Amino acid sequence: MTWATLGRRARAFRIVHALWSVLGLASLANVWASAITGRRDRGLAASMAFLVVEGGALVVGRGNCPMGPLQTEWGDPVPFFELVLPPRAAKAAVPVLAVASIAGMAVVAWTSLRGR
Repeated sequence: MTWATLGRRARAFRIVHALWSVLGLASLANVWASAITGRRDRGLAASMAFLVVEGGALVVGRGNCPMGPLQTEWGDPVPFFELVLPPRAAKAAVPVLAVASIAGMAVVAWTSLRGR
């Protein structure tokens, strides 16, 4: 499926999903930067909240994006990660990112409690 063959809603969905993904990766990077440097600020709280919301959505979707059926209905049957990764790596991306998110938040929590 190419960009030219997608309908308007499917294109808009891909753009929004790309922005969401960039925010998710930026949040993950911020959590790990805070875990490593010990910095604590509102940005960390926002990043952690974003990752918790994203994780909750994946729980609702049973490991898949809960917006997948809507994406397909709008004419885009290609899972988002498969736009940038081979299918096997795309399927592994969600659990890998989930573990990285949980681990980063655990390190932040552990170092925060240890510092008290």
